Amino acid sequence: MLPFKPRNSGWDPCLIISQIVTLQSVHYLTLCLLVPPLLSIFAEPNALAYEGGATTVGVIMDWREMSSLPIYHSLHGQDQRGLDATLGFHMDGKEVNVGFLPGQMVSSMWDSRIDPRRGWCIAFAWLAASIIDVYYLYIFVRRPRLILDFALTFMLNHLILTTYYSSAVPSSLFFWVMVISGTSLTTLLAEQLCVKREMQEGLSISSHSEETTDGNIRVGGLVVDSMELGQLRRD
Repeated sequence: MLPFKPRNSGWDPCLIISQIVTLQSVHYLTLCLLVPPLLSIFAEPNALAYEGGATTVGVIMDWREMSSLPIYHSLHGQDQRGLDATLGFHMDGKEVNVGFLPGQMVSSMWDSRIDPRRGWCIAFAWLAASIIDVYYLYIFVRRPRLILDFALTFMLNHLILTTYYSSAVPSSLFFWVMVISGTSLTTLLAEQLCVKREMQEGLSISSHSEETTDGNIRVGGLVVDSMELGQLRRD
């Protein structure tokens, strides 16, 4: 029978990159499942349709969506929040809602007010996804000492992606509070679960092991070097 060899704890860039991509992907997939139903139920319909709907990429990747800030730029009228915007708007590089006559108010469809419920729905979905991320970290990362590293890496990647998508560095205090709170919650819960699992595995190994005459440890039918077992318990 081949001797038992613990998993190599050295630096594996391919494994690390695959874990980062996996965690980033499943988080956004979770948001894609949570955000559209919440927006469809709770957000103001006309304002939501004017911003592109509940299934646009922006509701996930644009930090202004969570902050309930406008994502369009008026061609005529007052300003981004203006109640007197008339001829049309640009959103994500595309011209939308063109055809209003000069001086005509858009209040016939929508009164141009920002809908704060949209931001609260996205923020709630973000926190819910952060809680679900605990399970993803528990499965894909496993080691307690790596949980914080992966959580911070995920937050940094999201900041880079949302800055690139919106062409603006996040400046909303609400956005920063939600992102930091979600990351902190994920880190604390995931570390607790991973530590609890390692303690249970260590106790299980200890209860089923016995020392051989040469100083090694026998676990079931496998003979494990005492130094390797100690490394396994610390891993």
